[in-house]
Amino acid sequence: MLKGLSLSRRSVFALVAGAGILIIGNGRASQHRIITVHKDPNCSCCTGWAQHLANADFEVKTVDTANLDAVKQRLGVPPDLAACHTADVDGYAIEGHVPASALKRFLDEKPNASGLAVPGMPFGSPGMEGGVPETYTVIQFGAQGQREYMRFVGDRPL
Repeated sequence: MLKGLSLSRRSVFALVAGAGILIIGNGRASQHRIITVHKDPNCSCCTGWAQHLANADFEVKTVDTANLDAVKQRLGVPPDLAACHTADVDGYAIEGHVPASALKRFLDEKPNASGLAVPGMPFGSPGMEGGVPETYTVIQFGAQGQREYMRFVGDRPL
């Protein structure tokens, strides 16, 4: 015991509360978001995209399926935005090769939308590395329609 140290109940409560905030804050800072990726079991670009997300501190769970159309329909992905894999995270649908930086921004903003999509398979997008990277658009979609969310070359935002 420290000589001459006197703590009131209020001081002890403040110390305990402060320590709790630090612990909770640290837990949030290191917390991984869980994303479930539905993909064809033989698709290497889907595996590459999942690895891109894991490298960006997402906890990735993959579900191999031969019936991706049913997943896309269940999650509300518009047919014109279809790509080779579909994911869900925090109640949103994520279609195609959406870069982790766009996904993190979207999840932080929590917009009133159904999700994000990168239609097709643009060269240079995460999971589609190799060759000359294309410029492509990440599209936000939902009940309000579709709109450009971000543009990229490879995994670099424009």
